[in-house]
Amino acid sequence: MVERLVESCERHGRPLVGTCSALRAFDLLELNAETARESVAAQLAEAGLLPDEARALASEWVTAGDFLLTPHDEQAFDFVLGNPPYIRLENVPADRNAAYRQVCPTMRGRSDVFTGFIEMGLRLLRPDGALGFIVADRWMRNQYGAALRSFVAEQFSVEAVVEMHDVDAFEEEVSAYPAVTVIRRRAQGCPLVASTTQAFGEVQADRLKTWASKPRAMPLALESVHASRLPGWFSGRESWPSAAPEQLGVLADLERRFPPLADPTTGTRVGIGPATEADDVFLTRDASIVEPDRLLQIVMAKDLAGGRIAWAGTYLVNPWDDDGLVDIEQWPAFRAHLARHGDRVKSRHTAAKAPFALVEDDRPDDSGLARNSQARPSRNEGIGTPGLDEGQYYPHPNLYYVTSTEWDLEVLGGLMLSEVANLFVGAYCVKMRGGTYRFQAQYLRRIRVPLPGSLKASERRQLAMAFGRRDVEAATAVAARIYGVDASRLATSTRTEVA
Repeated sequence: MVERLVESCERHGRPLVGTCSALRAFDLLELNAETARESVAAQLAEAGLLPDEARALASEWVTAGDFLLTPHDEQAFDFVLGNPPYIRLENVPADRNAAYRQVCPTMRGRSDVFTGFIEMGLRLLRPDGALGFIVADRWMRNQYGAALRSFVAEQFSVEAVVEMHDVDAFEEEVSAYPAVTVIRRRAQGCPLVASTTQAFGEVQADRLKTWASKPRAMPLALESVHASRLPGWFSGRESWPSAAPEQLGVLADLERRFPPLADPTTGTRVGIGPATEADDVFLTRDASIVEPDRLLQIVMAKDLAGGRIAWAGTYLVNPWDDDGLVDIEQWPAFRAHLARHGDRVKSRHTAAKAPFALVEDDRPDDSGLARNSQARPSRNEGIGTPGLDEGQYYPHPNLYYVTSTEWDLEVLGGLMLSEVANLFVGAYCVKMRGGTYRFQAQYLRRIRVPLPGSLKASERRQLAMAFGRRDVEAATAVAARIYGVDASRLATSTRTEVA
């Protein structure tokens, strides 16, 4: 920043001694601030200032203090640059923790201090001003970053995200998952996204900078870095995707052109099986322990192999009927079964509201939730292979299901079998060690689909045939034509079957 300021003063014929309000720099520790002052003073002396002038200006610029708790004039700065600290808020003393949360409303839940630095830095920007931080990118996807993502989406433009997870970005080796992130106070434009490898260094950084100076350049593909420009950014407080730059471009385009899977316009819902909190009581393979009308066939993850359900004989002991919880006095065998497990049943969290209840939102009913459902594994490498249930089974909690009043589910199954669906889940979900996807229903809901009525009869037929054969390649080819994308840009991960 000092180098840039010196160059600017020389270019415009302004004296350096008159720039006391041009810079503000903060460090919490006086020792670090003094080291910075000495470095700045030396640079100013090289630029021609007298030693006393250089030290006075450096002292004016560099402050020992808490950046978050220091009063600032909002919208007063052209640039905010830094490498903010990575400190979990639970490791901050309680009084300071509370003070941080008060001045930085986006610091929610089990947040990290750097989210406050991003928020405060953005508040200081003038119109068209830019914030550039090297910071861990987990706030873009984790729950605690939701408020900050919403704040950015409402008032700012994401200009660039250069992911540097495998690069030695710091003087000391740290596992910080850093990204150089640039955000500007203006309407959202076409951001640059880049993903680097261990081979990325100063020479490659210069090549990236040269490429970035040409807004209409074709995507950059080097051993050290891949980079693209997106047609826009991702809105709202929901997690931002993580994928190769060219795939992010596909996602951004599809999200602009198509509605999400779980949407009133598609008549589609994504759900998860009932949480019993006592599977040893409510799941059984003994059909004689309660009355037959109190049993539902339940499909487990292990029953879904190759996208086809092979029921292994597990039942759900069902405490519901059309009117709510059943009257156990009318079901002697069911009452005796619950009595044998009384303490186990009553110890569940849901028992505080209803002693024998399953989670009410997941109660079996006649609304079609157990019919024509696309069952999915809750964890898998890739999206897995969807299986079609004709209404015979109810799903276990480790399966997600999709129901629709508008779609022919074999046609929808073809779309969800394709790499388009896999791209969405892979970009939004949390990856476990080894690349395994940690599934949540929210990731399935973000898959984009066309309106059911917009497909040609031939397209519907081809998707249903691909689903019937569980042919990923054929489903992807048809889906790519429907979505208007290049199928070669979709592949994200290896698919595996449910164990």
